[in-house]
Amino acid sequence: MSGLLNATAIAAVIVLVIVRQFRAGRVEADRRWWLLPGILAVTALREPDLFDAHHPTTSALVLGVELIVGLALGAAWARTTHVWAEADGSVWSRSTKASAAVWFAGIALRLGLFGLGALMGVHQHSSALILGLAATLLVRSGLLIRRAQSLQKPAPAQVTAYGDHVPRSARKERV
Repeated sequence: MSGLLNATAIAAVIVLVIVRQFRAGRVEADRRWWLLPGILAVTALREPDLFDAHHPTTSALVLGVELIVGLALGAAWARTTHVWAEADGSVWSRSTKASAAVWFAGIALRLGLFGLGALMGVHQHSSALILGLAATLLVRSGLLIRRAQSLQKPAPAQVTAYGDHVPRSARKERV
């Protein structure tokens, strides 16, 4: 993809994710919560310029740090998200002001990492940013699903009728 198209796609995904997360939303474990991060990761890994051809080791190191930052930010974002259970057993979540601080810190870290890579002469493409964003979303979603499952109330035990566990005779009854 072209640089402008990548930048537009990244901005659109970030705006979509941020807007959706700052509104209360139901957390459902059966949804495909891994789908968006998976699509982003496949898109990033398909790009031929994920690594700088002139500095492959340094660009791999920068990409590794980008992924570590993405994983840490996903965990921090999940930790700062408010999760609660309603009386009907449904679990809801909403990002908080601390979540916004995590996002701003993440943007600052990624800009700093991009600048550090540029100082080392590494030509970075947007595919590294997309891969880091995929890691962030995957960890956040996975941890929220885990938190939601811990808040869900177990299904009530089935009530049996009187005499359900009484052994019955095998002989035929006459009317």
